[in-house]
Parts: sequence; C-alpha cells; structure tokens
Amino acid sequence: VQLQASGGGLVQAGGSLRLSCAASGRTFGSYVIGWFRQAPGKEREFVAAIRWSGSRTYYADSVKGRFTISRDNAKNTVYLQMNSLKAEDTAVYYCAADLNPSTVVPSTYRYWGPGTLVTVSS
Repeated sequence: VQLQASGGGLVQAGGSLRLSCAASGRTFGSYVIGWFRQAPGKEREFVAAIRWSGSRTYYADSVKGRFTISRDNAKNTVYLQMNSLKAEDTAVYYCAADLNPSTVVPSTYRYWGPGTLVTVSS
C-alpha cells in the first residue's frame, strides 16, 4: 500500500484545513487508516483513525469536536477535516495504514505516507 497525504498549509488560528490520504497499490479494504502528527522536538502522536469496513472512528481527546475523519470509497481516500485550528495543532501530519494495528500506537502501522506540514499562526 502506497499512501500520499496532501492538503497541508498555513492557516490562521480558528481556521480550517482538510487533509487527504490517497492509497494506491490496493484498496483500503479492511484496513485501519490513522492520522498522526509530529511537532518539532516531540514524539509522533495519534490524531484520529477510521476502520475502512464499518467506518468506526477514533479521536485523540485533543482534537475531539474539532477534527473529523471520513472516507470516500470511490476515491480510496481518507480525509481529515480540521476546524477551529490552534497553534498547538502545528505539526507534520502523516497518514498510516495497517490491517489490525493498535489504533493509537504509531509503531503498529506498517504503511506510512510522507507527511504534510500544517502551520497554524496565532
């Protein structure tokens, strides 16, 4: 599975961005697709995840109510809609996928795409 994240950029605090994670090589099928982020000097942290089959979603407490993860079957793409962005959301965002990961643990995902930088100015 090859993943490609896109949609990052510079936005003012309170603004919105939508990230996309497109898969190639195979369909997501029964995969779990997760979004993680890593700020400078910090460890990579879980943001949100979705089970492709059944569409169950998971969120970090820090983004609940502000971020929404969704999928588009036809496009084999997962989205992360980010609203009410804060300066502390600034990070490189990565999407990852695996069949049965421990949802919030980055090391349990085998497939990663290159990150996309999100910068929130205060």
